[in-house]
Amino acid sequence: MDKTLAAIDIGSNSTNLLIVDQAGQTLQRIVRSTRLGANIGATGALSAESMQRTLECLREYESLIKQHNVSHRRTVATAACRAAKNTGEFFAKVEKISGAAPELITGEIEGALSFVGATSSFDDRISTLVVDIGGASTELMVGTDTLDFAVSLPFGAVNLTESELHRDPPRPEELTNAISLVSDGVDDVAHNYPLIGEVERVVGVAGTIVTVAAVEVGQKTFDPAALHKLTLSRDAVEDVFRTLATEPLRDRVFNPGLPRDRADIIVGGCCVLVAVMRRLQISEIVVSQYNLLDGLISELRKKIS
Repeated sequence: MDKTLAAIDIGSNSTNLLIVDQAGQTLQRIVRSTRLGANIGATGALSAESMQRTLECLREYESLIKQHNVSHRRTVATAACRAAKNTGEFFAKVEKISGAAPELITGEIEGALSFVGATSSFDDRISTLVVDIGGASTELMVGTDTLDFAVSLPFGAVNLTESELHRDPPRPEELTNAISLVSDGVDDVAHNYPLIGEVERVVGVAGTIVTVAAVEVGQKTFDPAALHKLTLSRDAVEDVFRTLATEPLRDRVFNPGLPRDRADIIVGGCCVLVAVMRRLQISEIVVSQYNLLDGLISELRKKIS
């Protein structure tokens, strides 16, 4: 029997689906902004509205999973669900839709899966740092053939925006504070894991980094696949950051390559990326469209083979 596999990542900003056939060909890859983690820093809970948005998305994904006769699947939840006090309530609602509750994974497991996914399309096995900026956390992973370490920082595009960037556009001191917070976290990682400063390649995954790349090239229609393996210099990242951070939201939305549903949090995401690149003195970062979802599929394939 053909084995069609599916992976779902319930993140703080987006809920994502990947379906592949037995040969590993992509049948569906969807990224949908659902903002499950909206305002969680202030309330400590997933809001009814954010849960409803996510559940509606999952119903659509369930329909696609049935349509493609998926034989094996894995659904995981990340930072927002790790932090929320009502995650059990949300998981019970998800179980009614899909027949099983999501798997709540740690930041370290999230990082390990992202590392597998991000590096899967590179033939050369050299020491690599993978940077995965999510909605409420950022994972930093280092490895070559196998993972050496994965660290999760509690800063992402959504929660950093909500906690630090209160004006439109943000004031310089707000940007400085946001970058400093992340930089301090990265500083601790660099101190505890000196290997992070000795890698031969840096790969970036997920929405913030893909979006920065799209804005840098002026992509008229957002297409992550077309940006795969694009190299972004630190100067280019800083240039995109300066442009987006100094524009009010009403103007920012017109930047080619910037999806409207990400325009209000992209500056927060840029603060994370800039802080990481500055603190670790990263001169360039390679964009990968492969991520946590691909890591989940890889693990599924091993499990059932």
